[in-house]
Amino acid sequence: MIKLIGYARISTRQQDTDVQRAELLAAGVRRDDLYIDQGSSGARAARPQFYAALAALEPGDTFVIATLDRLGQSTQNVLAVSKRLSDRGVELRVLDLGGEDVDTGTPMGSMLFTILAALGQMEHEIKRERVLDSIDRRRKAGKNLGGRPRRITNRQIRNANRLIEAGEPTAQVARDFGMSRATFYRRARTLGLLPDQSGDETPESDGAS
Repeated sequence: MIKLIGYARISTRQQDTDVQRAELLAAGVRRDDLYIDQGSSGARAARPQFYAALAALEPGDTFVIATLDRLGQSTQNVLAVSKRLSDRGVELRVLDLGGEDVDTGTPMGSMLFTILAALGQMEHEIKRERVLDSIDRRRKAGKNLGGRPRRITNRQIRNANRLIEAGEPTAQVARDFGMSRATFYRRARTLGLLPDQSGDETPESDGAS
């Protein structure tokens, strides 16, 4: 049976999900098919109800959200999730996108994600250029990034994560910042950039420290 699976997310526990819940129910989502995460960000923080909603989807179903940013905090995140849904034969419906109800199964929805893909590539290039320029400036200033520095700063971990989220290979980014993949994963988890528990997005360790 084809279903509408609804998902709502709020970033802090003080916020209220009543508006998102009402919009999803009004769109035809059954209460039993509504998943809500509270106190979670849209990046790679743990979102148990988000993954539960994805697991509940079957080919032909529609994943319904109130606004596009419920999927993630960057264009790359949104595109990755939408592609994952498309590959599984699942449609994505956004109830309020510029004041319009957009479904990826319609011509308007198809055009939307074509535009998003172009924006995602541009975002990728901008992030890559900014971070690599920063690395180049540090090298010119005499700060060695070729080997492992005594201390990898939290800022470097966040910059590395931005590149990886934009599509750069993890191993290459780690080398650029003078650390191993395992070091990046461990520090990124400490900063809340990666989920603590293993799951679909938890990468394999390379065994280095």
